[in-house]
Amino acid sequence: MRNKNQPIAVEGYPFIALFAFITIIFALLGWRCLTVVLLVLTLFSVYFFRNPDRTIPQGEDLVVSPADGKVVFAGLVQEDRFLNEEVLKISVFMSVFNVHVNRVPCSGTVVDQFYNKGQFVNAALDKASIDNEQGGLVLETAAGEKILFVQIAGLIARRIVTYPVVGDLLERGQRYGLIRFGSRVDIYLPKNVESDIKLGDRCVAGETVLGRLV
Repeated sequence: MRNKNQPIAVEGYPFIALFAFITIIFALLGWRCLTVVLLVLTLFSVYFFRNPDRTIPQGEDLVVSPADGKVVFAGLVQEDRFLNEEVLKISVFMSVFNVHVNRVPCSGTVVDQFYNKGQFVNAALDKASIDNEQGGLVLETAAGEKILFVQIAGLIARRIVTYPVVGDLLERGQRYGLIRFGSRVDIYLPKNVESDIKLGDRCVAGETVLGRLV
């Protein structure tokens, strides 16, 4: 998978290079105000695409958060697209200030995936789970449990990046993609999962335990 040993996600290099180049041009032209603005954008791009290492908790039955951010939904829903059953849905909203590199919630094999074009409404809203541009993976654990996790674009996000394909074996906490400039990730777990996650909780991708499979 990409970005394993990269302090800055490689998807950010074109943005950083572009803003840095324009900053230099404006500086050479003596346009101080625009130079400062572009310098800020360059530094923000570096900050946005940061790719920190994480300490992954041990335990084969643990499910970790796929994203940094705030829990904006946690409850039982009927998932009829892929799982066809009532499941526990947890939605983590990423603001532009959160790390946007996403991580695999639990170990398993990718058995299905999808990508749908859509709208770009506020990713913090519930209807974003259906209406917005999104890409998802269905993972099957060694115990046969299926887990769906979906990257969803937001108001500003226009590009979902997902590395794995069907058949790939993934490890919990592994980097598997990112979404550019504000978004959310929904994860659908078996309804009998042991979870203490509640609305408003803050999550750290790859570290925060969302639940324990039983």
